[in-house]
Amino acid sequence: MPENQSKERQSKPLSVNYHFTRRCNYKCGFCFHTAKTSFVLQIDKAKLGLKLLKKAGMEKLNFSGGEPFLEDQGRFVGELVKYCKETLCLPSVSIVSNGSLIKRSWFQQYGSYLDILAVSCDSFDPETNKLIGRQQGRKCHLESLHNVRKWCTEYQVAFKLNTVVNRFNKDEDMTKQIQELNPCRWKVFQCLLLDGENSGDDALRDAERFLISDEDFQEFLDLHSNIACLVPESNDKMQNSYLILDEYMRFLDCQQGKKIPSKSILDVGVDKALQYSGFDEAMFLKRGGKYIWSKADMKLEW
Repeated sequence: MPENQSKERQSKPLSVNYHFTRRCNYKCGFCFHTAKTSFVLQIDKAKLGLKLLKKAGMEKLNFSGGEPFLEDQGRFVGELVKYCKETLCLPSVSIVSNGSLIKRSWFQQYGSYLDILAVSCDSFDPETNKLIGRQQGRKCHLESLHNVRKWCTEYQVAFKLNTVVNRFNKDEDMTKQIQELNPCRWKVFQCLLLDGENSGDDALRDAERFLISDEDFQEFLDLHSNIACLVPESNDKMQNSYLILDEYMRFLDCQQGKKIPSKSILDVGVDKALQYSGFDEAMFLKRGGKYIWSKADMKLEW
């Protein structure tokens, strides 16, 4: 392939993770995208940025946070999900959430526009979730998880599960619970340090006590190797293989173990901002970043 064609292909933002808010109602100790600001872009400007990304080649958009359903009781992300499907006609639109604020009424209004809903769950032991910080008040995280799972089936949204392996859950056998939930994908991450987010003097979290070794991570994967939907992501695979767009619509370069922002795509355009994203396309493809991500093509049984 000629060099100029290779560069053009690599600059295409095929799959983008838009962290439009940093605010969250949970306090997970290892969080690597913390509430350093409360800024949320005006929805018309957000739509303009998403339109630019679609024009530049985006096929999949994942909304994340913070907690996406915290803003305007989920209406903000709901309207953006609807815009991405109805106006931009994206093949795949997904959300990552802790699940605690999602209501059935949200699915009634926006479920038809959403391909995948991923819920973060690091343990099926309530006490472990307390240690991690994955709950708000006395409300049980697992109760929310099961409600969302039920609604995903009812409103035909593909259900995905995300788990961060850390010091407090590394020996937990989750096989039975994962099989019962039956997600389309179970993403299993290794606890990751990022300076300024969950590590360092100016960080809002200190994730040092959550860290595990590569051997610990592999043992967790071995324990669950019979689960077909498991998708493992070590720190080496994860750190530079995601296109992360922050609340100001800046790409975040994590190559140096911290998040260095580009200029906003609203100011300089997608192509120029991408040059400062630190994105490793080869690792993105190697870790299976491109998969069947439209629910219309998944052949799921509702």
